[in-house]
Amino acid sequence: MRDVLRRMARANRPHLHTLSPAQARAAYEAGAGVLEIARPDLPRVQDITIPARDGAALPARLYAPSTASALPVLLYLHGGGFTIGSVATHDVLCRQLAQLAGCGVVSLDYRLAPEHPFPTASNDAWDALQWLAAQGQTLGLDTTRIAVGGDSAGGTLAAACAVLARDAGLALQLQLLIYPGTCAHQDTDSHLRYAHGLVLEREGIHWFFNHYVRNAADRQDWRFAPLLAPDVESVAPAFLCLAELDPLFDEGVQYADMLRMAGVPVALEIYKGVTHEFIKMGRVIPEARQAHADMAAALRAALGTTSAV
Repeated sequence: MRDVLRRMARANRPHLHTLSPAQARAAYEAGAGVLEIARPDLPRVQDITIPARDGAALPARLYAPSTASALPVLLYLHGGGFTIGSVATHDVLCRQLAQLAGCGVVSLDYRLAPEHPFPTASNDAWDALQWLAAQGQTLGLDTTRIAVGGDSAGGTLAAACAVLARDAGLALQLQLLIYPGTCAHQDTDSHLRYAHGLVLEREGIHWFFNHYVRNAADRQDWRFAPLLAPDVESVAPAFLCLAELDPLFDEGVQYADMLRMAGVPVALEIYKGVTHEFIKMGRVIPEARQAHADMAAALRAALGTTSAV
């Protein structure tokens, strides 16, 4: 990990928060695959669209480790501070999860800020989950076995979806939360301790959220800050994957504790010595490959599948 940080410093590329959103998206996409594992080949990769409540057609991509019908499915929501990231930037990770977990994965291109501020991303994610539950069988998916997951901002969206699903009576088998953002204000000890030099910078977090939230009231909405949810009893069981050297570490632990206090089954894995974004560094960080295996095992146990490899 230290070597990765040294190489990043030597490359001396501009920080994302010094760029425009369009420039930052292009820069993030250009670097997305540099440290990833080789791209797994799958027998089925299909681009689809999912309707949103306002009539927008949201691009998404279905990954399947086999051509069998009635595969259970994970709705995956990418990270990127609600401002950057896409299906393309998380293609390798979604392929890996589909292959190792033996399930379908639907990766969603929810709409990004600042063009689409809060709560658009949350609405898009929830609309996609409801559509999968209602229409997934038309894609050969088993809509009785659904999980939701994501990394960073996508983890926030997944956590919110799990609460909305509970309220709507939509049964989920698992919520897979990879270093999710869960608090309204970035003022925990880990936000201060890991503010600089560890991939996700304090200035970058502010830049992301200043594009996404419209006002102070948005920060107090539990769909932005799931720690503020009034009640998380009976939400789906959770698997949380946290990086030790991450500004978001403390709020991830706090959310795991909140779920446990409400009686929700929680598995919490803390990967030592790694930073935010580490799960996309599998070519050089062994902990990333371990996290892939651990997440896949949690999905297999929840969805009743076997590995495709």
